[in-house]
Amino acid sequence: MKIAILSRNPKLYSTRRLVEAAQQRGHEAVVLDHLRCDLVMEKGDPHILYKGELLTGIDAIIPRIGASVTFYGTAVVRQFEMMKVKSVVASQSIVRSRDKLRSLQIMARAGLGMPKTAFTNYSKQVKELITEVGGAPLVIKLLEGTQGLGVVLAETQKAAESVIEAFHNLKARIIVQEFIAESKGADIRVFVVNGEVVGAMKRQGKEGEFRSNLHRGGSASLIKLTRAEKAAALMAAKSLGLDVAGVDMLQSKRGPLILEVNSSPGLEGIEKATQQDIAGKIIEYTELLVNKGKSKKTKQNKTPDGGDDHQ
Repeated sequence: MKIAILSRNPKLYSTRRLVEAAQQRGHEAVVLDHLRCDLVMEKGDPHILYKGELLTGIDAIIPRIGASVTFYGTAVVRQFEMMKVKSVVASQSIVRSRDKLRSLQIMARAGLGMPKTAFTNYSKQVKELITEVGGAPLVIKLLEGTQGLGVVLAETQKAAESVIEAFHNLKARIIVQEFIAESKGADIRVFVVNGEVVGAMKRQGKEGEFRSNLHRGGSASLIKLTRAEKAAALMAAKSLGLDVAGVDMLQSKRGPLILEVNSSPGLEGIEKATQQDIAGKIIEYTELLVNKGKSKKTKQNKTPDGGDDHQ
């Protein structure tokens, strides 16, 4: 197979590991910068030019779309889908997961536990909003924030009011979320591939830091999930239609609480913490996807009596 990894940087750990894992299984792997793909829409012939050359012969893509380029990145994934190229992560699922508000609504509808969350259209009823999520301390998140950026812990009522009002005055879209004290600055990242948990780690924020992201200096260690945590992670990925996902959750007195689901989860932290070949699992799933498509096509080309239809 020829597998294209959509990534803007071939030197990134996740990109390198996917290339290695594909080559180890006898496949050709190419890294394509999705921002350098030109999309041509035409009846019956959608195609892509890459650095001015027609792109052909790709069997499957593994999208690694950064949050800052979601709009164009998902358009590229959609174009490949129109060209009947298999995508390990569907374009629509990437869009769903990147919209924090929409993804929380979808997961709440699916019956998943999550910290109590409020969103408003720059409401003046700031005090009521704070009360609604259980009062201070509380967490305020920018809807577009990633890797722990744009996340603020407001420890007092006054601080919460000031931060919310400041964001509102800047016309910044935020969600206000209940603070789960018993998680003690730690969360769990569960890696899901094709409806199976393939790895899980506990991420602990550094001293004095409530955000546990590894990009913020947090540390990771192997964790054995409870049955409830495993079920919550699988349901969260399924509700958003993600076949490859990093599900972030908190441990609380009322069970696992989903924070968010990442459609391009990094491999470095999870592979080092679990000592598992997660990249290999993604390539295995890619093979499955392509082979399923081929067998479907073969069935369609057969006549009802089982003979080949050459008419």
